[in-house]
Amino acid sequence: MTGSSLPAGQPSSASAGHSSSAQPTSVVRLDVPGAKEVIHRDVAANGARFHIAETGDGPLVLLLHGFPQFWWAWRHQLVALADAGFRAVAMDLRGVGGSDRTPRGYDPANLALDITGVVRSLGEPDAALVGHDLGGYLAWTAAVMRPKLVRRLVVSSMPHPRRWRSAMLSDMKQTAAGSYVWGFQRPWVPERQLIADEGALVGRLIRDWSGPRLPEDDVVDAYRRAMLIPSTAHCSVEPYRWMVRSMARPDGIQFNRRMKRPVRVPTLHLHGSLDPVMRTRSAAGSGEYVEAPYRWRLFDGLGHFPHEEDPVAFSTELVNWLKDPEPDR
Repeated sequence: MTGSSLPAGQPSSASAGHSSSAQPTSVVRLDVPGAKEVIHRDVAANGARFHIAETGDGPLVLLLHGFPQFWWAWRHQLVALADAGFRAVAMDLRGVGGSDRTPRGYDPANLALDITGVVRSLGEPDAALVGHDLGGYLAWTAAVMRPKLVRRLVVSSMPHPRRWRSAMLSDMKQTAAGSYVWGFQRPWVPERQLIADEGALVGRLIRDWSGPRLPEDDVVDAYRRAMLIPSTAHCSVEPYRWMVRSMARPDGIQFNRRMKRPVRVPTLHLHGSLDPVMRTRSAAGSGEYVEAPYRWRLFDGLGHFPHEEDPVAFSTELVNWLKDPEPDR
């Protein structure tokens, strides 16, 4: 179902979201192969509690996952960053994984404050933000809203929010590729579909959005189980509902206007050439919003999840750029 809206089908019973596989602690606090030590703990920020997984010592690098994943998407980069001399922290976004599922607060401005609040709660003056998909959208936002807390910015598989909005509204091919976002606007149906058949749709999305290097079954199963944690499906689609429904509302117009402010930190923009849901053309124009060194890197033969499809290439690019004292254009 590459680039398609969520499929129709019979919703699961309520019990599908409350199976024995949906216990937050055992599902979320996973081991990271190859890591010397990963510490799982909760931190308070912006009026909520957030689960983090951290390893290593040095300058803080905060990793932000996308949909339909949780912190574990960054397991390879946690190891690579720690080995390279960084304090690597992957957080679960609001409503996902081991973090709080609040009844509201899923607009990008508030979610970005979650991220910068976690930076402060970790006792750091700033962080390099690394975001994928929705996490990338929020990383762009945080760099604009709280520039003093963002040392560097790395975004994968997501254009700048203004570029995203423009592409979704004016580029018919991008509108079609991102049709799952439009499908999320229906009440209740997406949530039921995401937990039906023990999260089978999550597995299909991850495989359909990947390039030729498909994930192993145990990797897909981890994301399926995480989606089954009660309320996760609803919280996962709420940010996308805001992104679409606010387009003509005052709060959305104000946010879009606010994002005109340029990003003034060095930015690395990563993208898979075969990404079926976020076209290369949509992402590539984001440099116009950056008034700082900006580097674009296209990974040939990779899809929407380059950090998992080719973790060595992704981590090498990431670490080398973070260690470069003067990243050029």
